[in-house]
Amino acid sequence: MIEIINLCKSFGGHKVLDNLNLNLTKGDTTVIIGRSGCGKSVLLKHIIGLLKPDSGHILIDGKDVTRMNEKELYDLRLQFGMLFQGAALFDSLNIYENVAFNMIEHMSVPRVDMEKRVHECLELVGLKNIEDKKPSELSGGMRKRVGLARAICIRPKILLYDEPTTGVDPIMGDAINDLIVELHNKLKVTSIAVTHDMSSAYKIADKMAMLYNGRIRTVGTPDEIKNTTDPIVRQFITGAGKGPITEGIDFNHLI
Repeated sequence: MIEIINLCKSFGGHKVLDNLNLNLTKGDTTVIIGRSGCGKSVLLKHIIGLLKPDSGHILIDGKDVTRMNEKELYDLRLQFGMLFQGAALFDSLNIYENVAFNMIEHMSVPRVDMEKRVHECLELVGLKNIEDKKPSELSGGMRKRVGLARAICIRPKILLYDEPTTGVDPIMGDAINDLIVELHNKLKVTSIAVTHDMSSAYKIADKMAMLYNGRIRTVGTPDEIKNTTDPIVRQFITGAGKGPITEGIDFNHLI
């Protein structure tokens, strides 16, 4: 469904994506793992057309995102739902208005149908009777779930998750992972998640890809990644302080 070909992107002379290649299968949840700041979120922004690469191509159902004009990108983005790191809810809007935001802004939907859809989406994420509340009245985990409800409200073909368990405690993080799996099974959408949380990655992924030094280092199932012999991948997934990733780094100044 999505083919990324020789994608390159630099910021201020620093190469973040370096001839990156990756194929994403329709209906799968692909989790992109890697260290903080390695370019995972930058890759997501390229897929949705928020950033233009220096070179390379991204094909979605055979159409090249990198060559689309603004109208084509606008239409493309209506096929995506996205859960941002901090849920990114609008503080001035109530929960109903947040979940229905894309429908209000981009679609001509009768109010009664919109209300029904918002109610359905909130129920799917385990929330009821909170439509009149403001985001400030909710816990971090509830805000994440509202963000998920908004992401699925317009029935997207592709769901993007940017660090879905960041900012919540481990118990709520696991509940978010369960919800992502449940939504994937119910909605049958293609999903892409970026994270450095390995417990989350193992739980939600059909396929995992590690981003390292601007390229995809390896691709495999969760079991294949767990049993890898690649020393760089092994250091990352085990969280070891010493290894090829940190070789040459002096940590003494931190002590």
